[in-house]
Amino acid sequence: MKKLIALFATAVMAVSTYAGEFPDASISEVRALAASKKAVIIDVNGTESFAKGRVPGALNYAAIKDKLADALPKDKNTPIVAYCGGPKCKAYQQAANAAEKLGYKNIKHMSAGISGWQKAGEKMDKGS
Repeated sequence: MKKLIALFATAVMAVSTYAGEFPDASISEVRALAASKKAVIIDVNGTESFAKGRVPGALNYAAIKDKLADALPKDKNTPIVAYCGGPKCKAYQQAANAAEKLGYKNIKHMSAGISGWQKAGEKMDKGS
């Protein structure tokens, strides 16, 4: 019985640890998605950071969060990539969770964030 309780407790902890987690999207994958324009890329760094630099074609979550359903395509299988500052930043979850609640199925997280994108020497859009 003790083993069963320990197994159950471990399973509950594992599920709660991974709740709200999304698969990682590499910089090269996001570069290809941005170039193809077949994905929605969402920057969750805030308006000031967004204006300083973002992944090409990214949407400013701060500006669209109240009308996210209108900003996203009708196809719920459209790839959606959310990112924020870097590997330790969890702000991306706001956009990813919101998209998931709207029924989107193909949501990823660019864990490298905008700092990793910059370090990789990737092209950035600037301005509002």
